[in-house]
Amino acid sequence: MAHEHHHEEEESPRGRILRIGAAALLLAAAVFIEHRTDWSTWQYLLLYLVPYLIVGWDTLREAAEALAHGEAMDENFLMSVATLGALAIGFLPGAATQFPEAVFVMLFFQVGELFEGIAEGRSRRSVAHLLDIRPDTANVERDGALQTVPPQDVAVGETILIRPGEKVPMDGVVLEGNSSLDTVALTGESVPREVAPEDAILSGCVNLSGVLRVRTTRAFGESTASRILELVEHAAENKSHSEHFITRFARVYTPVVVALAVLLALVPPLLGCGAWSDWIYRALMFLVVSCPCALVISIPLTFFGGIGGASRRGILVKGAAYLDTLSRVHTVVFDKTGTLTEGVFEVTAVHPEVLDERELLHLAAHVERHSTHPVAAALRHAYPDEQDDCRVEDIREIAGMGLTARVNGQQVAVGNDRLMERVGAAWRPCHHQGTLIHVAVEGGYAGHIVISDRLKEDAPEAIEALRQAGIRKTVMLTGDQRAIAASVAQALGLDEFHAGLLPADKVACVERLLGEGTLAFVGDGINDAPVLARADLGVAMGALGSDAAIEAADVVLMDDKPSKVATAVRIARRTLRIARENMWLAIGIKLAVLGLAACGLATLWMAVFADVGVTVLAVLNAMRALR
Repeated sequence: MAHEHHHEEEESPRGRILRIGAAALLLAAAVFIEHRTDWSTWQYLLLYLVPYLIVGWDTLREAAEALAHGEAMDENFLMSVATLGALAIGFLPGAATQFPEAVFVMLFFQVGELFEGIAEGRSRRSVAHLLDIRPDTANVERDGALQTVPPQDVAVGETILIRPGEKVPMDGVVLEGNSSLDTVALTGESVPREVAPEDAILSGCVNLSGVLRVRTTRAFGESTASRILELVEHAAENKSHSEHFITRFARVYTPVVVALAVLLALVPPLLGCGAWSDWIYRALMFLVVSCPCALVISIPLTFFGGIGGASRRGILVKGAAYLDTLSRVHTVVFDKTGTLTEGVFEVTAVHPEVLDERELLHLAAHVERHSTHPVAAALRHAYPDEQDDCRVEDIREIAGMGLTARVNGQQVAVGNDRLMERVGAAWRPCHHQGTLIHVAVEGGYAGHIVISDRLKEDAPEAIEALRQAGIRKTVMLTGDQRAIAASVAQALGLDEFHAGLLPADKVACVERLLGEGTLAFVGDGINDAPVLARADLGVAMGALGSDAAIEAADVVLMDDKPSKVATAVRIARRTLRIARENMWLAIGIKLAVLGLAACGLATLWMAVFADVGVTVLAVLNAMRALR
């Protein structure tokens, strides 16, 4: 479309304002001269052509270029035909000149273009604030010296130095130093994040306080900041249903309107129903009114604003099509671990039988000291004093049950109830929800430890916010055991849950639920890629480290807060509401003035309002999507 090309080489708003101002002054001067003189029609035409060409030359050029490429049917073409016709109509027998109207139509059209340019600029800036997250240089340690190089020249595994005030150029792990990071560009969160040695840090954050030495873990092109920018840049490619409709509508609508205007100009005078000049004037008004600027400009601008507004809240939507889907979501399905819960296991209760609490933890932590399982990590965290000169020998893992070992000469078994039965210990159940780790010493039951995954702080608020947003059903899917899943579902007030699922079972569950309306699946993305891809809308949470999630998801939440799902739904619904308002505003006013124009009751000034005035109103309304 020619209009798109027009924006590639768009002049600055300041230049356009100067041109509009100069043309407006010259138009006022021409009207003054016309009322004080008695020149011929040709002389007045030349007088009005000066402001007309100053303000309209680019519109005429765009129309001519589009005509040469066989893409004539756009707003520049309609505006050019209507205004040139208005300039020419005064030369018909018995017709009044319309020179001031012709110049004013072009002038007001340029005012509309100015508003659109300013609105688009603001929309782009709201997304382009993300462009600031990618730094131009990195300080890398090479051969004992510090070199400043472009980040793309730094290899994975090299050590970089990040001083206070500098942006983190690449993803990495802190080797030395403590600091706080401003993550607002990535997550929308204003509270700084504290980092220490061995913490992972993401590119795009700003180092606020201490000097950090960081080992890079990803190449610059694959770093978080680069991937976010790539997502944002490609967001415009996925058009919404509304945008596809507008594109198809404009393609069919414009030729139909031109044909109707030609018929309106020719048929009535040929049938003897009035003067040629009257009907040509009505046809020109018909052309001005029917120009689909308000729709063609404001609908994409509304979606662009919605995507920009969401990105400022730490929500990346991959395109307007997904914003459309998000606004229609009725069912939200959550993964449990890492999405509704922290995914960090901790000891929540210790129930000894014959030993004290410390001794029970001490034995369990020593037996599990070499295991990589999250449960073992929780036990070691609860009893960090590993270096206490205890002798731990003969550690054996029994698949699906637990571990046995000799601690200071005593045989200790740590694991589930099946392991207790195997060693002959009479274990007891527990009323606490969580994973039970039983401990037996020399075949006698010594007690149990409860390990639970913490609920995320804002998980209850997230479910309540979704309910308030009109989501009909919230569901949780987990590979965890039923009792644990039931307690989480109850604590959060979920409508439904399914436990003990493998990744393939999750896909089957989602497929069953798909028939109940538009479904969004929210997962942490690492093992949820198949389900994210299968759902109507995949939402990856806090998954900037997971390539699988970035690829499979349609929406990426840049932090670990499930409450952002409701925020995303609200933004999408508001964006769609604004797009619909613009659609009805434009179509309603145009149809009213088109009817008046066909009956000869409309003036060219009314036609200008129905086109450019409505466009300005629609663009201003579209700007609300940014907020």
